Amino acid sequence: MTEQTGAPPRLTPEEESKDAYFRRIAEIAQEMTAEHGKDFATGAFVLAARWTAEGKMSSGRQH
Repeated sequence: MTEQTGAPPRLTPEEESKDAYFRRIAEIAQEMTAEHGKDFATGAFVLAARWTAEGKMSSGRQH
């Protein structure tokens, strides 16, 4: 909350975008955990983080 108005601070467009991604990530994590367990969900996100950091994420979807 801001001290002057007592209202919560407004998010910037970038912060709103990032917040939306975090909500989506949380939803996906819950789905993965419910279907395949905590270890699978954790491992998948660790691999995704590693691939992102290494620039190995594919721009296209593979089925």
